[in-house]
Amino acid sequence: MKRFNLIGLIILLSCCIAKAQDTTQYIVNGRSNDALQQTKPYVILISIDGFRYDYAEKYQAENLLKLSGNGVRATAMQPSFPTLTFPNHYSIVTGLYPSHHGLVDNQFYDRKRKETYKVADKKAVEDGSWYFGTPLWVLAENQKMISASFYWVGSESAIQHVRPTYYYRYQEKIGIDKRIQQVVDWLSLPEAQRPHFISFYFPEVDHMGHSFGPNSDSVRKAVQFVDQSIGKMVDEVNKLNLPVNFIIVADHGMMQADTAHTVQLPASPLLEPLTTAPGAEKIMLYGKNEKEIKAAYEFLKQHENHYTAYLKNETPLRWHYGQEDVHNRIGDIILLAEANYIFGAPGKKTYPGHHGYDNNLTDMNAIFMAWGPAFKQNTRIATFENVNVYPLVAHILRLQITDPIDGNLDVLAPTLKQ
Repeated sequence: MKRFNLIGLIILLSCCIAKAQDTTQYIVNGRSNDALQQTKPYVILISIDGFRYDYAEKYQAENLLKLSGNGVRATAMQPSFPTLTFPNHYSIVTGLYPSHHGLVDNQFYDRKRKETYKVADKKAVEDGSWYFGTPLWVLAENQKMISASFYWVGSESAIQHVRPTYYYRYQEKIGIDKRIQQVVDWLSLPEAQRPHFISFYFPEVDHMGHSFGPNSDSVRKAVQFVDQSIGKMVDEVNKLNLPVNFIIVADHGMMQADTAHTVQLPASPLLEPLTTAPGAEKIMLYGKNEKEIKAAYEFLKQHENHYTAYLKNETPLRWHYGQEDVHNRIGDIILLAEANYIFGAPGKKTYPGHHGYDNNLTDMNAIFMAWGPAFKQNTRIATFENVNVYPLVAHILRLQITDPIDGNLDVLAPTLKQ
């Protein structure tokens, strides 16, 4: 029996590793652009994870500065709260705040399902029933426009039973040259099969920001790698002579954290009954009844030390968060670390770079750049909320927005040619 269990465990681990390294391009067969969609322009939406609003100038991203200099550049793009990867990537492609699209954190508890969503849980990540809103690729596919994704939060899931026509499971095994060539290959397909909306994702800047901090040489190198890669992609795509529009975004910025003086939550029996969704910058606690929630909250409030405790329904209105929790997934108590501080535990490894803080902090702001035939040239705009990217893309592709969203086309309409 022990031998059988060991063999079974080896097989299970092998399957998990194979899935994590799955480099297959998945294609949903039987789809095509209808005749009207074939006449429309193209949008490549590129996310550079963790690319802070000031990195392009700070680290001399020559291609991005030049290309956006001939197009549109925002002072910054404000992420939604919380300033974390999954909530903000999904806000960008749904036009909804996290409290409305359901991804309220990188990890959270769903009271109705009695389950926890975690970004590291592939089963949950690929389960479309966790996601609400209508992502841009679903909007496009439902209107007979082909889409493709080389990674984006939600693109591996059958949201509303729809995936992009062309997509990949997330892994970091495919080199950048092959990824760029895949974009070129997609845009070289016959008109009926050619995607008009493509999402593309770079993880490198975020990785280096976490590991070495935003002021490190490692971040500089990652910024320049991404900058060179985008320059190469633009050069290759331009050879196709198609009306392609590039939109460059990030999910959040990055901040240097004090790793020597981490915030330790005080221990108390009052906290033991609560379910915890942990995080370095933000912690959520879920209680079973008002009595235990109140007792835990009052204890944590009395012991605040470089963090603020909020009851769910008393969070700042500008967050569009606790009071707007449509899907009842936000904790009854939210603990948010002060800028530059992180929650830690004795013996737990900490990293110098962090995000997840209040979205009003300047260092949490992200990049926004755009260029192409739809955009004005030499245009500079003020900081805006990331939910406004969705109606911009839908307008360029002339897609009808079918469900209510939080974004508003009026915010970014001034960037477009008449």
